[in-house]
Amino acid sequence: MDLSKANLKNTEFWNSINVVLPQYDIDAVKEATYKNPVWLHVGGGNIFRAFIARINQRLLNAGLADTGIVVCGTMDYENFERVYKPFDNLSIICDLKPDGNTGYEIIGNITEAVAANYDIKENVDRLNEIARNPSLQIISFTITEKGYANRDADGKLYELAKKDMENGPSHPLSCMGFIASLLYERFTAGAYPLALVSMDNCSHNGDKLKNSLLEIIDAWVELGYVGNSFRDYVNDPFQIAYPWSMIDKITPRPSEIILDKLTNLGIDNLKSVKTTTGVFAAPFVNAEVPEYLVVEDLFPNGRPPLEKGGVILTDRDTVDKAERMKVTACLNPLHTALAIFGCLLGFTKISDEMNYADLRTLVTKMGYDECLPVVCDPVILNPEKFLKEVLEERFPNPFLPDTPQRIATDTSQKLPIRYGITLNSYLTEHPEKLAELKYIPLVIAAWLRYLLAVDDEGNDFEISSDPMAGFFQDELRKLGITYLMDGSVSGKLSGILSNETVFGTDINKTGLTPLIEQYFDDLNKGSGAVRNTLHNVVAN
Repeated sequence: MDLSKANLKNTEFWNSINVVLPQYDIDAVKEATYKNPVWLHVGGGNIFRAFIARINQRLLNAGLADTGIVVCGTMDYENFERVYKPFDNLSIICDLKPDGNTGYEIIGNITEAVAANYDIKENVDRLNEIARNPSLQIISFTITEKGYANRDADGKLYELAKKDMENGPSHPLSCMGFIASLLYERFTAGAYPLALVSMDNCSHNGDKLKNSLLEIIDAWVELGYVGNSFRDYVNDPFQIAYPWSMIDKITPRPSEIILDKLTNLGIDNLKSVKTTTGVFAAPFVNAEVPEYLVVEDLFPNGRPPLEKGGVILTDRDTVDKAERMKVTACLNPLHTALAIFGCLLGFTKISDEMNYADLRTLVTKMGYDECLPVVCDPVILNPEKFLKEVLEERFPNPFLPDTPQRIATDTSQKLPIRYGITLNSYLTEHPEKLAELKYIPLVIAAWLRYLLAVDDEGNDFEISSDPMAGFFQDELRKLGITYLMDGSVSGKLSGILSNETVFGTDINKTGLTPLIEQYFDDLNKGSGAVRNTLHNVVAN
């Protein structure tokens, strides 16, 4: 049986293999959404289908909504052509439970998948039509942290952002240029209100989105493409709002094991693909069961009853605390630590790393002893319970095929949030305790060691994609820092560690630079040095 809208009518087959079907009329939802779209999402990856789209599907199943979600993308157009369209925009969500059982649900509420390709007129016309419709209440985003950036770590404009600023709103090339263009369409159609909701793991993600858009729009104003009234509209929170959010759900790349399971159940036409940009995708998503989405309740054009779909709606301060709890303390920094050491030590599953005593001790002590003490309690989520769930249920889940190589992607973009905020908290709140830190400095040293692209056995390996990796590799080479270098790096890393854009603070101000340099030397002493250094640090 192929995965297709027509075959969903064969309820006997789907029920026989325990696949939950949409409980609404897909065609009716599609028609209603086409006429009066409420929700546009940018970024059609795994987290969107496994979580965001499912929130809306829960509302549809309960009769609390009558429209679905339109998804669009500004890159990886192949994803739509190879993963969405051949399957009528359907997806199978595979819930991977720690006991080995798997739950299956078909997501049917993605009514359109439109590539934001300005070389395809019909796509542009449709997206502009959606933007102009007064019914639109939400544009949400899962585009990763780098999707919001107009500039690199040195403050230099990326070429696409530069062209968008110079060329105006007619033919944007970057994601932020595209959104600015949609907002201009909405402004000229009637200046209708709208909420732009970033759902990416960025600290104060709503502000990051707003600032990037305004930077482009300011250039348009200066060059005369748009007037100040448009800039005022985008900057007015009663017209265009940028709620903060915290999202959490681990959605690894598609697993061949899960693909085999689905095929053995009798679903015939599924396959995984790798796009030309290196993204792994499939018409199914394998994901853990736990999920959290905390959103600032700021929607100037109204909103669906998101709280009935599993969203925690609250105020900005609480979102900030929840996001800080998760991203800087209870999950993301631990994930990055496992990613860096996992790549160096040859692991290919996060769960296997949690079976290795020294790595389990590293993330446990880092979480409880170094991160948790400087996190405010958001109340809506208990930090200690959250951390306990991460360490004892989520990371060790052997049926979640997550890899350190995936988590290591874009590490340079993650460091300022995952470690910089915590270091700054110690600087401002507990400077006397900085000298007690040893696990965060170890991870920073391990990242620099990782950039040498040689594993703990002395074998070359390919580091994960990262926009700043080449820059730092060049900096290390300029300093004469190589694998098994002669001498010590003592006094050589201060320039690198002063990069506040990447580390979130000038690490030299923390007094931790000598310790990081010592750790780096220890990690770089030859075969087995990473394993030995890790053990020596966590055992003491």
